Amino acid sequence: MAAHFFSVMRYDPENPGSEANDLFILSKGHAAPVLYAAWAEAGYFTADDLLTLRKIDSDLEGHPPTTLPFVDVATGSLGQGLSVGVGMAHACKLDGNERRVFVLMGDGEIAEGSVWEAAAMASHDKLDNLIATVDVNRLGQSRPTMLEHDMDALQARWEAFGWRALVVDGHSIEALLDAYATALTAAGAPTVVLAKTYKGRGIPFAEDKDGWHGKPFTGEKEREALAALEAQLTGTEWEWRPTLPTAVNGAGAAPRPMPAPPYEIGGPAVATREAYGAALEALAKSDERVVGVDGDVGNSTFTTTIARVDARRLLQGHIAEQNMIGVAMGLACRGKIPFASSFACFLSRGYDFIRMAAISETNVKLVGTHAGISIGEDGASQMGLEDLAMTAAQPNYTVLYPSDATSAWRAIELVARVDGPAYVRTGRPKTGILYGAGEKFAIGKAKVLRQSGNDRIAIVAAGVTLYEALAAADELAADGIAARVIDLFSVQPIDKAALASAAAAVGGKVLTVEDHYAHGGIGDAVLAALAEEDARVRKLAVRSISRSGKPAELLDKFGISARHIAAAAKDMVG
Repeated sequence: MAAHFFSVMRYDPENPGSEANDLFILSKGHAAPVLYAAWAEAGYFTADDLLTLRKIDSDLEGHPPTTLPFVDVATGSLGQGLSVGVGMAHACKLDGNERRVFVLMGDGEIAEGSVWEAAAMASHDKLDNLIATVDVNRLGQSRPTMLEHDMDALQARWEAFGWRALVVDGHSIEALLDAYATALTAAGAPTVVLAKTYKGRGIPFAEDKDGWHGKPFTGEKEREALAALEAQLTGTEWEWRPTLPTAVNGAGAAPRPMPAPPYEIGGPAVATREAYGAALEALAKSDERVVGVDGDVGNSTFTTTIARVDARRLLQGHIAEQNMIGVAMGLACRGKIPFASSFACFLSRGYDFIRMAAISETNVKLVGTHAGISIGEDGASQMGLEDLAMTAAQPNYTVLYPSDATSAWRAIELVARVDGPAYVRTGRPKTGILYGAGEKFAIGKAKVLRQSGNDRIAIVAAGVTLYEALAAADELAADGIAARVIDLFSVQPIDKAALASAAAAVGGKVLTVEDHYAHGGIGDAVLAALAEEDARVRKLAVRSISRSGKPAELLDKFGISARHIAAAAKDMVG
């Protein structure tokens, strides 16, 4: 930390959030106290401030929070910092500035696969503005690390991933400064400094000893530790003088309004995933901050459309969904609006990154395609049936579920403009156009597609099951039962007012139907919204593991087709 903050990084100690500063990510977030101490030495905190560590009214939390201006992303869930650093390094290159990105990791966290996903992408993309350091102190939380102090093996691994790997004595400031000087001259490849250290250095009873992870010294041990450290002080006075940053490129062009969606009621059917791609291309033309991040499925998610606007703004993460989301987080930290897309089921691979994006309140936009059993013959492993539960579990995610091409276009436009993490669920089947180009959509608002003064039940759906609900409503009408049909569109936040009004109008009988597992999807969202209303909610959802089959066959087999909706509605209304 002394080498980084005293000599290597360019930053303004009076303005930690300056857009000109070099960037520093403490991936080993449990080492937060040393980050706070470094900023105290730089003059941003006082020594007394440091004594508020972990207190309820202090921003000096146990792991770095983004409420601090020098913390771009929350860390502590280990193995994520390098992915974020890759995204930041890409953002700096896209902006054409010379900011460097420094990531400090522990040797324990490099057992995480996401570290090596990020390492592979960084070398492939020649991110020579990215400099990582691994604190190789040999000891993990409960036992030694796998390689301990085998520095040759560590160096060989990083070099095999295309990095320049420098092994140094991590307790020697001179050796560290020499390594960083070499790293700053690297061209065409990222650099990692593998710093061999000993945990508890200079404290005889703790140095290189297991069993001290996360434990403060108390009583006699505290006195022994302080005495050992104070005996090493030289008494030499020195002044902290970091290198100030140089100016960076200013803000780009102001975003322009998106055009209206090019779809008409009664026109050709269009899959919502395809409409997402078209909307992304239009959005990229109107706002140069928009960047696409693909996981090698861009020809299915249609994320690759952004390359028609600017090939540099499509980042290829390959089949590495954790890193894909982490890269998007890093891009968002640097003012980009990243759309990271994959099949809805594969986003579950990166759920911890989704969670940390929420904790960081990062402006990342996720799009899941091929949601539900309606994808058909590809089978259960390809069917995203838990994605709404996964994203809506985070309290600050905007979660939208468009049903046709027009609403999908508007959903992409809406999440691009909202500040914070968002998820848009799209599907594989082509569906009819329900809404004209002039239809207005809003976050937190539903759409009522069918209603009358004598409605006896409300059917709430989204995506492919909305079309099944409309077909069921026709069947019910033939039997003299009027049904109100609601397109939920916004799962989170949800339109409580529209749902409560509908429930009151139909005598409290509400039926939900979704191409999603029963737990955590549309049904549960509606149940929660109506918890204080006089309403009875019945849920139709996928309740067992699916299989291959034609979409219509699967919808019927798993109880969410029109005939099942109509039967359930008749049962509810008697």
